[in-house]
Amino acid sequence: MTVKTNKVPFEEALNMTGFSRYNLYTFMLCASIIIGMTFEIFSVSYLVTASTCELGTTSTQQGLVACVPLIGTIAMSHVWGYHADTKGRRKILVVSMTLTYVAGTLAAFSPHWLALGFLKLLSSACVSGGYALAVTLLSECTPMAKRNSLILLTTTIHLASMGVMAIIAIPVLPLKFSYYIPYLGIHFNSWRVLDLIFAVPCAISAIGSYFAFESPKFLVSVGRDEDALEVLRGIFTMNTGKSAEHYKVDALDLDEEHNSAVNKSFWGSIAAQTLPMIKPPLLKHTILLSFLFVISYITMNAFFLWLPFIVNAFMISVVDGERHLTICEMIRLTANTTSVQEVQDCSMNTEAMTLVFGITMVLGFCNIFMSTIISYIGRKRLLISIQMIAGTAALVLNTSPYWILSAVLFMIFLSAIFNFGFMNSYSVDIFPTYVKAMAVCLTLMVGRGSAVIGINVLKRLLDTNCEAAFYIYGSITFGGGILALLLPSDEKIQEQKKALKT
Repeated sequence: MTVKTNKVPFEEALNMTGFSRYNLYTFMLCASIIIGMTFEIFSVSYLVTASTCELGTTSTQQGLVACVPLIGTIAMSHVWGYHADTKGRRKILVVSMTLTYVAGTLAAFSPHWLALGFLKLLSSACVSGGYALAVTLLSECTPMAKRNSLILLTTTIHLASMGVMAIIAIPVLPLKFSYYIPYLGIHFNSWRVLDLIFAVPCAISAIGSYFAFESPKFLVSVGRDEDALEVLRGIFTMNTGKSAEHYKVDALDLDEEHNSAVNKSFWGSIAAQTLPMIKPPLLKHTILLSFLFVISYITMNAFFLWLPFIVNAFMISVVDGERHLTICEMIRLTANTTSVQEVQDCSMNTEAMTLVFGITMVLGFCNIFMSTIISYIGRKRLLISIQMIAGTAALVLNTSPYWILSAVLFMIFLSAIFNFGFMNSYSVDIFPTYVKAMAVCLTLMVGRGSAVIGINVLKRLLDTNCEAAFYIYGSITFGGGILALLLPSDEKIQEQKKALKT
C-alpha cells in the first residue's frame, strides 16, 4: 500500500504558512541589517570630518578614507553572494554582520588615519552583501501577495537610516570629554563614541540572524526538502499559533532548477553560480538590471552624498534673503562668500544635519505611500513613471528662480531613489533561487562601481559648471525610465520561471 503525499508548489506552501509574527520578525531583522549596513558605510561622512583635528588629516587623506567603503563593497559583494547561494542566507548573515561589528568597533580605537581607513575598508567589505542577502531572505520567507510591498519598504529603512545618523550625530559630536589611552596613544572622545554607536545595529543583526530560520526556498534548492518542511512548519506555528500537525504539506515542488554548485570544487561552484547569469536566458536580465542599477547609483548615490553641501548652500542663500536665484546661483554665491576664509573647523553643521534628516524622512514616508499603491498601478509602470518624472524635474530645475519651486523640484528629483526597492524586487523575482543572492549582489556591485564616478564628477560639476550637473544627471535619470520599458511584466516573469524548469 502506498502512502499518498500532499506535494504542493513552494509558493503555495509558503502562502499556507500565513502572514503574521514571523514575517514581522523577518522584516525587523532585514531592517536592522540595512540599518547596520547604512551606518557602517555612511559613517565616514561624519567620522572623517570629526576626526580631522585629532588625526591631523589633509583634504586628500580625508578623500581617501571617504572612498574606502565603496571600494570594500565592490570588492566583496560577489563573494558574499556566492557563499549565500551555496551555504545559506542565514549562516552567511551571521558571519558577515559579526565581522562587520568587530571591524567597526575596532575602528573607534584607530591611532592613525591609515588604521581608520583600513578598518573601514574591512568593515564595509564584510557588510557589502548585507542589503542583498537581507532582501533575498525577506523575499524567500514572505508570501507573494506581500512580497513586493515589503521589499519596497526596505528603501524607506535605508533612507530613514541616513536621517537617523544625522540625528544621532547632533548631540554626540559636540561632547567635550577626552580620555587619553596611553597604550594606543589616542584620546577617546566624541567621534570615537559615535563610531561605537554606529556599529551596534550590526551586533543586533548578527544575533537576530542566529535565531532566524534559514530560507526554506534555499533549502529546497539544495535538495534539503525535509529541512525546508521543518522551517515552513515552524513559520506556520509562529504565524498561526497552531500545532505543526495542522500544516498539511508533505512534499515541495520548487518549480525551478536545483543548485548544482553545492558539491563542486570552489572554482567549479563559483563558475556554476556565475555562468548562468551571463548566458541566455538570464543574460538579458543581468545586463538590463545592471544598467538600471548603474543609472540609479551614478545619480542618486552622488546627490545623496553631496546633499549636505547642496542643502547648506540653499539655506544660506534663503536666510540671507537671496530667494530669487536658481539653485546653481545659490551654490555659486555661497562658494564665493566662504572661499575667502579657510578656517579649520572639526565640528558638524547642526542645521545642515537637521535638514538632511528632514529630507530623508519625507522621502521615506513617500516611499511608504508608493508601497501601498504598487498593487494598483503596477510595479513596472510605477518604476518608469518615477524615473521619468524625476529626470524631468532635474532638467527644468535650472529654470526656476523661486526658492520654494526649486526645493520642490529638487525633492522630486531625489524621489528616483525609490526605484532601488523596485529594482531589488525585480532581482529577487527574475533570478532562480540557486543564483539569486549572487545575482542581487552582482548587480548591486556593478551599480556601486559606477557611484565612484558619479560622486567625483558631480562635485567637480557643482564647482565649475553647476547647470550642466543637473542637465547631465537629469538626462541620465530620464533615460533610465526609457530603459525600464524593457523590463518584463509580472506575468512574463512567471512564464519565464516555468520555462527555466523545462
